[in-house]
Amino acid sequence: MSVPEAREALIDRYLEVRRQTDELCAPLSAEDQTVQSMPDVSPTKWHRAHVTWFFENFVLAAATAGYEPVDRDYWYLFNSYYESLGPRYPRASRGHISRPGAAEVGDYRREVDLRVVALLRAISDDELAHLRDVVVLGFHHEQQHQELILMDIKHVLSRNPLRPSYAAASAPEPPAASPVKWVDYDGGVVEIGHEGAEFHFDNEGPRHRVFLQPFQIADRLVTAGEWLAFIDDGGYARHDLWLSEGWAWLQADAIEAPLYWFRDDGIWWEHTLNGTRPVVDGEPVRHVSHFEADAYATWAGRRLPTEFEWEHAVAASRPDQVLREMYGECWQWTSSAYLGYPGFAPVEGAIGEYNGKFMSNQMVLRGSSALTPAEHSRATYRNFFPSHSRWAMSGVRLADGQATARVY
Repeated sequence: MSVPEAREALIDRYLEVRRQTDELCAPLSAEDQTVQSMPDVSPTKWHRAHVTWFFENFVLAAATAGYEPVDRDYWYLFNSYYESLGPRYPRASRGHISRPGAAEVGDYRREVDLRVVALLRAISDDELAHLRDVVVLGFHHEQQHQELILMDIKHVLSRNPLRPSYAAASAPEPPAASPVKWVDYDGGVVEIGHEGAEFHFDNEGPRHRVFLQPFQIADRLVTAGEWLAFIDDGGYARHDLWLSEGWAWLQADAIEAPLYWFRDDGIWWEHTLNGTRPVVDGEPVRHVSHFEADAYATWAGRRLPTEFEWEHAVAASRPDQVLREMYGECWQWTSSAYLGYPGFAPVEGAIGEYNGKFMSNQMVLRGSSALTPAEHSRATYRNFFPSHSRWAMSGVRLADGQATARVY
């Protein structure tokens, strides 16, 4: 591809990612886009503005001497966690931002898009080469927020007493639960982490060696029907199944089922983006915390895989070792704490705040969910959340064998 063609391809990709965000938000009213239903959830219009703020700060301001922002107040309202870029509005109060409204955020997006496209067409080839990696990071950052938009609006609409749907959908044929199969892996010294020139986040590398004991991993995710058996056996009432902190969380918040499940007249129901319907036994259980996943694994006499086992299982799969539902259903909790790999170091500057600063009190999830953009489904991708979080579409895959991993 020639340099002019690469330039136009970058612009086209920019516009496509921005269009995808607009399409995701199209079913939502201005009122929908303003609600913040809990501190972890951000209003839809905040997501739309924040990803725009990212391009304005890290692309436009970085490449333009004396840059004048579209609105200086937006740099305070829509900064997420970049301390080096100045003060920011508290996350838990984002629902208080009634103004600018959703329409004004749309105006902001359009103005920044005009400026970004004009910049990408005007700068020299050398300047474009220097800026390209940040622009591409901006694509992937916005795609992360596309998933967050769906996660968050699901929670918002679930708190509405009418339980409205985000989008209508025809009812699929309920899947039948198939027997779980256990796939064996020999273990040994294996390589983990991303390598190569393709885009990846900094926390996916460096590639390094890990020692694994022989282990087994389930060929599919835990189903809703299996989770119902856990509930019926008193899984949420037995302290012996739970980690101490998990048991305290369960009692404090009166947890008795996965998020979005409720019981009415003896029937378990689940709120989804497409409306509220009875729980389907054959579907993977969704929206459970790490605490719940660990308790279920204890109840089942198994354990959660380490993130290294999960990644190795994907890399070492053979035609006779078919692992199902690794991607596109649920993020899958592992037993691994979110830490930097050997040799990891954040990049210099504000961009370095992207991942590394969160390497404390978080657990790793692998795979991807039904809400995840396709480009974010890869074996080395490391998602992470605190142990109590469950508004992400998180599920459970079991493992067995002695869990040991030593990094080299």
